[in-house]
Amino acid sequence: MQRLFSLILFLFFLWSCQTQKSESTPPNIVLFFVDDMGWQDTSVPFWNQPTEFNKTYKTPNMERLAQKGVKFTNAYATPVCSPTRVSLMTGMNAARHRVTNWTLRPDQKQPMELNHPTLEFPDWNYNGIGLDSSTPNAAYAKPLPKILAENGYHTIHAGKAHLGALGYPSSDPLNLGFAVNIAGHAAGAPESYLGRENFGNGKPGKEVWAVPGLEKYHGQDIFLTEALTQEVVHALDKPVKNKQPFFLYFSLYGIHTPLMANDRFIKPYRDLGLEEPEARYASMIESMDAALGDVLNYLEVNQLEDNTIILFMSDNGGLSAVARGGEKHSHNLPLKSGKGSIYEGGIRVPMLAYWPRKSLAGSTNATPLIIEDFFPSLLEMAQIEANDIPQKVDGRSFTSLLQQSETAPQERSLFWHYPNEWGPEGPGIGSYSAVRKGDWKLIYFHTNQTFELYNLKNDIGENQNLVTSEMEKVKELANTLTAHLKLVNAQMPRDKFTQEIVAWPSIALTATK
Repeated sequence: MQRLFSLILFLFFLWSCQTQKSESTPPNIVLFFVDDMGWQDTSVPFWNQPTEFNKTYKTPNMERLAQKGVKFTNAYATPVCSPTRVSLMTGMNAARHRVTNWTLRPDQKQPMELNHPTLEFPDWNYNGIGLDSSTPNAAYAKPLPKILAENGYHTIHAGKAHLGALGYPSSDPLNLGFAVNIAGHAAGAPESYLGRENFGNGKPGKEVWAVPGLEKYHGQDIFLTEALTQEVVHALDKPVKNKQPFFLYFSLYGIHTPLMANDRFIKPYRDLGLEEPEARYASMIESMDAALGDVLNYLEVNQLEDNTIILFMSDNGGLSAVARGGEKHSHNLPLKSGKGSIYEGGIRVPMLAYWPRKSLAGSTNATPLIIEDFFPSLLEMAQIEANDIPQKVDGRSFTSLLQQSETAPQERSLFWHYPNEWGPEGPGIGSYSAVRKGDWKLIYFHTNQTFELYNLKNDIGENQNLVTSEMEKVKELANTLTAHLKLVNAQMPRDKFTQEIVAWPSIALTATK
C-alpha cells in the first residue's frame, strides 16, 4: 500500500510539474487571416441556423477548428482591408489611427475620394503604419510582431501585408518586426493567383500588383494559396527545430479579387450549376480551407497542438457589390450588403479561436468584439505586458470569453468610422460613422447627415429603421458616438459647397429636430 501511495504521489508530482512547465512556456500563436471572407462563406454556420450558403461551401477544416475551440458569432472588422489590418497590428480603433481607407499610393488620397460630388475628405493616414513620429500621414505605433519578437518569438509573415504605402518602410513586413516575410508587400491584391502566370510578374503596367518572392513557383501549375502554404510549412521548421515559440501570421491573398479558379476544387461547384464567378469564388474558399488544414496537420504531426493557439478571422465582410455572380448585395444574407458597407454584411465576419486547455471545445460565444481586441488578447496569451508603446490601445482582451459558452451581449460600445469613399455603389456604402451597444446599432451617414437605428437581436437584416419610434435610444447612441469621435480626435469630411465640416452626430441630430 505504501508503494502504491508513493507511486501515485510521484505521478501526481510529475503531472503537476509538466502542467506548470506547459503553462509557463510561451505558447505558439497562429493567426489565420482571410481576405474578404464573409460571415456566410463557410460550411460552419455563424447564425442560429444553417443557410444555403453554408450548404454550398465546403470548409471541413474550419469545421474541425470550430469543434476544437470557440465560434464567435458577433465578431467585427472594419468595412475595408487596411483599417482592419492596422487596428490588428496596433490595437487602435480606426478613428484613432486614421488609416481609414485602403493604402497603396504614397502621400495621396484615393482617386474616388478626390472625385466625390459633395464631400471633401480629410488627409487621412494614407501611408499606413509609421515606425517613427516623423513619418507624414502615418499612424505611429509599435506593431504587434515587433513586440512579440522582442519577447523571444520567431515571427513569420505570409501572404498579404497591405500595411504601408509604396516606398514607406511599413510596406515591408520585415520592418514591422517579422523575421520572415513570404510574399508580402504594399499591394492588397494579387495580379494573378496562377503560378503559370507567374502570379502577375512580367505583365507590363501591373508591376505594383505582382506577388513578390515566389519565383521558384513561376511557370508551375500551382495556385497562389498552395504556394504560400508550402512556404509557410518550410518556414515553421526553423523555430520548431530550435524549440522557439513562434507567431505565424498567415494572411491569405484569397479570397480577394481577381476571382480565379483553383482547378483542384472547382469542378463540383460547376457541376452544381453555379455561375462561373460563383464557382470560382467557391473554389477559392475551399483552397483557403485546405491551407488551414495543412497548417493544422503540421501542428499535429509535430506534436505542437497542445501548445499552439489558433485564431481565424477575416478582414472585412464578403464581397458583394462587384465581380460576383447573381444579385448584387445579396451574398451575405441574412446580413445586409457586403464589403465597403457599414451594414452587417460589410463588417460582421467569421471568427474561430482555440487555446489549448483553456477554450471550451465546440462552444459558441455571442459577445460582440472587434478587430482591435486582437492586439491585447494576443499579448495576454503570449504572457507579455507591453507598457512601453507610443499608441493608445482601444482594444480589450477577449481571452476570458474563450472559457465561456453563450453570453448575453455586453454593454460595451463598438465603433466604426469611415470618412472616406470606397468606390462601388450599394446599400450602406459611403462615408459614415457607427456604434453598436448591446443589441442596438446606430449609423450616421455623413453625406446627408442622416441616421438609421436597428435592433440586431430582432432584425439581423437591418430592415426596420427605428429612428422615429426609438428617439431616446437614438439620442443616447448619438451622444456615445460623438464622445468617442471627439476623444480620439476623429477626422470628419467637409461639404464641398459650404466648406463646413460635417457635424458631430449629436449636433446633427439636434439640427434635424
